[in-house]
Amino acid sequence: MNSENTLLTLHSKQPFLQDLVNQILAEAKQQGADAAEVGANLSVGLSASVRKGEVDKVEFTQSQGFGITVYCRNRNGGKSQEGEGFSKGSASTADTSKTAIKDAVEAACSIARYTSPDRYAGLADAELMSSDNPDLDLYHPHDLNPTDAIERCLEIEKAAFAYSDLITNSEGASVSSGGGLHAYGNSHGFVEAYPSARHSAGCSVIAGEGERMQRDSWFSSEREFSCLQDAESLGRKSSERAVARLNPQTLTTRKVPVLFAAEIASSMIGHFMGAIQGGNLYRKTSYLLDSLGEAIFPSYINIYERPRIIRGIGSGTFDGDGLATYDKSFIQNGVVSHYVMGTYSARKLGMKSSANAGGVRNLFVDSTGGDFEAMLKTMDKGLLVTELMGQGVNMVTGDYSRGAEGFWVENGEIQYPVHEITIAGNLKDLYANLVAVGSDVDRRGNTQTGSLLFESMMVGGQ
Repeated sequence: MNSENTLLTLHSKQPFLQDLVNQILAEAKQQGADAAEVGANLSVGLSASVRKGEVDKVEFTQSQGFGITVYCRNRNGGKSQEGEGFSKGSASTADTSKTAIKDAVEAACSIARYTSPDRYAGLADAELMSSDNPDLDLYHPHDLNPTDAIERCLEIEKAAFAYSDLITNSEGASVSSGGGLHAYGNSHGFVEAYPSARHSAGCSVIAGEGERMQRDSWFSSEREFSCLQDAESLGRKSSERAVARLNPQTLTTRKVPVLFAAEIASSMIGHFMGAIQGGNLYRKTSYLLDSLGEAIFPSYINIYERPRIIRGIGSGTFDGDGLATYDKSFIQNGVVSHYVMGTYSARKLGMKSSANAGGVRNLFVDSTGGDFEAMLKTMDKGLLVTELMGQGVNMVTGDYSRGAEGFWVENGEIQYPVHEITIAGNLKDLYANLVAVGSDVDRRGNTQTGSLLFESMMVGGQ
């Protein structure tokens, strides 16, 4: 990797990237676009992995590129009426030379000439552009070299094998350090850029022999490399999980309480967030149409976004349209209080953007109290789900059905692992009967929630 393009020096490229955005916008204006927006990115990284004590892979990555969208008030060479809106065209390239910029803009403008005008298309209003863009401390580069990365991988895997003689194989341990520089600008004169870094380490192992084999894994992910979980505990955690799954049993079909472990609970929140996304709402492909102001969850449930948290996993000061991000609730005391909207979907719905073009940033679900052990005791008897399989979610009806694995619980204690089961229900019914949210929050992702206890689901087994 060129020393000038490492993660350590990524921030120094910010003037270059902002200048590139301005060049592209100027070219778009020169070629006749009425408005334009540009997203540009630089990324660098190093990753390494080992398997059974041998180096499996060492990889350097480096990429750059930009995407441009132009908006034109013309079609097939003729001027459209003001009320008809803009025709839109987009193009992208990894080549940032002047010739490539000219060609990409030309391609975008050419596409716009053949698309129908859309009165909802176009940039967000100029006065809505984010004017307050503080440093959120997202850039913590680490001088990771291949030797150190491999050594950390070997330590993780060694700790995993040392946990138990039942650990018989490994799918590998890995370490990575990377980051990016992201810029966005549009013809309103808004051009902003910021660097960020992300580091991770993990391990996947196999316990048992023959038909008794079970696999499991664990990983750590942080903005700062020094905050990653240490090698010994990472290896041990992955092995603990694999050994705990040995000798699973099946269940007979039954309807029981179900507890989603914190590490997979975010998926259930994700199904809700998807249902209140503007795109699904204006296309009428959501089971939560016209749900604004409706009680979907019990009154003790709150789900909210905090997009400007210092060092937050998903933090950012502006969204994909250039609007300033801000704190908001999506569920307040059980009631839907905001939809997830960018500028386009908001216009289609006759509403205002929630500054969520590109998604939600740092989503939280308030705990109702109680750690993992307390959640098991609250459930008393039922199914603890630790792994999900398949994509059985119908966004139109809310029907939910997925393969699952986990543990059977009685008297508030784990009894034995289970496999080859399915869990099913309707999401609206499940949300309405969410019993509790644990304090055992998984903080590794953009959605941070503890374990989720639902009153009942249909468990399909033998």
